[in-house]
Amino acid sequence: MFLFEIDEEIALKHLEITDAAPLFQLTDDSRETLRQWLSWVDHTKTPNDSRSFIESVLKQFAERRGLTTGILYQGELAGVAGFNLFDWTNGIGHIGYWLGAEYEGRGIMTRAVSGLIDYAFYSLELNRIEIRAAYANHKSRAIPERLGFVQEGRIRQAEWLYDHFADHAVYGKLAHEWKHHKR
Repeated sequence: MFLFEIDEEIALKHLEITDAAPLFQLTDDSRETLRQWLSWVDHTKTPNDSRSFIESVLKQFAERRGLTTGILYQGELAGVAGFNLFDWTNGIGHIGYWLGAEYEGRGIMTRAVSGLIDYAFYSLELNRIEIRAAYANHKSRAIPERLGFVQEGRIRQAEWLYDHFADHAVYGKLAHEWKHHKR
């Protein structure tokens, strides 16, 4: 099992089948907030839907295509963060994340994503991390901005969100930039 301790409050762990009910509850409790920016929320109707998600990300990990983790805050499941996709040929990891509404505003996601970046550059030896966020999602965009990423562009109408298209801001960070940033 993957367990990566970020600090005394935060750890990242593989989601397991036993996490289906708490993951569903976290999603359900945060449904209104999450739905603004995540197109999968309305398709998550039961704990079995969360179970199917966990099964898919475990398969993705076994095939070395991604690494999706649960964010533990003081031992409680607070959200999800990880690499939605690894591009091993080009040394790129694509990070995605979401946090339960009750956990926002505590710096949890910034620390979790910083830990993922450390893992990517120091353990996996990737060369580049990319983060995409809806252009109007200022909270999500604040994470790469706080971590010194470069905004590399804007993709117009990149995602269908229920009744409209949303543009994406694209952020990138290179390994040598991160290592310099961490000094």
